[in-house]
Amino acid sequence: MSQRRVVVVVYPGVQALDIAGPAEVFDTAGRQRPGGEGGYRVEFVSADAPRVRTSAGMVIEAEPLEAGEGPIDTLLVPGGWSLYEALADRDLVSWIRRAATRSRRVVSVCGGAFLLAEAGLLDGRRATTHWAYCEELARRYPRVTVEREPIFVWDGNYVTSAGVATGIDMTLALVEADHGAAFALEVARFLVLFFKRNGGQSQFSTILDAQLADRPPIRAAQEWILENLEQPLPVPEIAERANMSVRNFARVFRREVGTPPGQYIEQMRIARARKLLESTKLTAGQIAVRCGFASAETFFRSFGRTLELTPNEYRRRFQAVAPAGLVLATVPEERSATP
Repeated sequence: MSQRRVVVVVYPGVQALDIAGPAEVFDTAGRQRPGGEGGYRVEFVSADAPRVRTSAGMVIEAEPLEAGEGPIDTLLVPGGWSLYEALADRDLVSWIRRAATRSRRVVSVCGGAFLLAEAGLLDGRRATTHWAYCEELARRYPRVTVEREPIFVWDGNYVTSAGVATGIDMTLALVEADHGAAFALEVARFLVLFFKRNGGQSQFSTILDAQLADRPPIRAAQEWILENLEQPLPVPEIAERANMSVRNFARVFRREVGTPPGQYIEQMRIARARKLLESTKLTAGQIAVRCGFASAETFFRSFGRTLELTPNEYRRRFQAVAPAGLVLATVPEERSATP
């Protein structure tokens, strides 16, 4: 089997890791193949060849777009801080559209999904992008079904990945599809990577970024919820505090906040739990109490359902540590006995 041709489209201001991560996975996979058979040949093409500066200042040597003519195994489109300028480049978007017809599969990293959508390649398909831009992708391209949780989405011969480093996860999946799980695992092991990372994008975004509502009664309800998360917080009681019927409160809350009251409360509890897991040594039982979960079991179920990680797994990955390896925050004074 000859080498598989990977063509990476680059443009000024592209994000270096969107390119370097997948390129290194492909290159390592090729080096792990006996004699290089069935490996990958990575090419960089750009309308701004021969030297393209990334947003971080690194320079990539690329061939003109014309060098990307002919059959392509994998067309890779990265994102970058200059994405809006790239979207306005009609020649670039048209080239991507045409190149896709010559490609066995088309993939994007982070904001690269916008370029695929701009070219009309994601119409009627499922896709994802960086968690911070999922809403904009859905608004700008309503014919695309945007999935906010997966770290990559595979729809036919189109694969879109979420923020930056998820391009590495996606590329490992491509290698697995080409050569099997055992080989992809060896590549991941050599690069010291997770072979299959569990958990969606929620674990890397901040649930507490939820906007406060415009209407004063709903905003006041949100603030009261955040100040009393350790309490049961039945929705009828919150509606009464807002001087609204339960039905009207639920309807207006969902319209203003974007999620039902009960789901919002759970999200805020998970957000507080994450902060405590990251910055304290509190046990899971203690955190469950502080966040208002009925029991540790309820906390574990809710946390796992939201992040696809157990609280202990989350703590191992995301706990803030000082250079000496000590947890930065100390355990706050306990107000009551906890499990």
